Parts: sequence; C-alpha cells; structure tokens
Amino acid sequence: MGPVGPVGSGSAFADDPPGSTSSSPPPAIDANSPNLMLPDGATLAPAKVLDIKQIVEEEGGEQRREDTNVDVTFALQAEVLFAKNSAKLGPAATARIRAIASEVRTQGSGRVRVFGFTDNLGTYEHGLKLSKERAVAVQQVLARELDPGTAYDIRGYSEDYPIADNRTEEGRKKNRRVEISFPRTGGGALKG
Repeated sequence: MGPVGPVGSGSAFADDPPGSTSSSPPPAIDANSPNLMLPDGATLAPAKVLDIKQIVEEEGGEQRREDTNVDVTFALQAEVLFAKNSAKLGPAATARIRAIASEVRTQGSGRVRVFGFTDNLGTYEHGLKLSKERAVAVQQVLARELDPGTAYDIRGYSEDYPIADNRTEEGRKKNRRVEISFPRTGGGALKG
C-alpha cells in the first residue's frame, strides 16, 4: 500500500480545497495589434485562462464525473457505497471503485485525493469522523488496484464544501459523498 496522507510539506495538491484548479498563465496578447480591430478608445481587459469544466451525472446523480484541464474528479454518493451512518463498504461499492481505479491508471497518475463529505445533519464532529472513515475505506480498495507507489491525500470534510442545497433531502443526498480526484496527466488534455 502506498503512503497515506499528505506527501511532502506545503504540497499545494494536498492543501487545495475540493474543486480548486490551477492552470498555466494566460498567453501574452499585444493590445496594440491591429488584428484585434478594437474601436477607438477601447482597451483590453487583463488576459486570463478559463478552465474548461465538463460535468456528467449518471444514474440519477449516484455518480458524478468532473473533468477540467488539470484533473478528474469522481463523486460517488455515500448511499451507493455505504449503509446509513456507516463506513463499511457495501457489495456494489468495490466494482465502482475498481472502475475509477482503471481511469486513474489510464491517466497515469501517481497521486490520488480521496475526500469524504457528509450533509449538515448530526454534529460537525461526527461528520468529520464519518467522512474520514469513509475516505479511508475507499482508499483501501484503490490501494489494492493501483501501483504500490501511488501517493494518497485523504481527508474528511464533514459538511464543508457542499455541492447541493442541504435544506432538501435530494441536496443532502448529493452532499453525502466520497470524491476521488487525480491529475490529468498521461490521458491527454480535455478538449472544449
């Protein structure tokens, strides 16, 4: 099994909050180029790189895949993986996690983040413990499938970083999830 927890101090990969991406600086643009055909007195805003993001939800939201220029993130609803209020993987969980491990191998990634999240029901402290235990359970399956040198960043975030509205059961169900993310490396860049 590869190292567990953050690898190296000050690693931006380990410390970035979920959903954050980074990309190369924008290309240089000559604001005086006649090819821009700007009207008299017009100026260009500062250049910036916009990340391409593609999100696909499958099976009624049970599984969500988000691709950006720099990484791939899978979010699996907790109900798909675990019994209620449990960190013990259910029978269908291993097959889903193995399919994600196959994608990690395709990308050639040597680092994987496994983050657990809960809804806002119950105490924050209980959510921290449960979300971390669930992330560890998923990481253990990944470790059996991936190269032994793979580094893992494992976190439990409780109710932090919701992706849906916690005021409805449908939203809470989406927020109870485990996310597996890894850099887009050997599999090519996302096309817009």
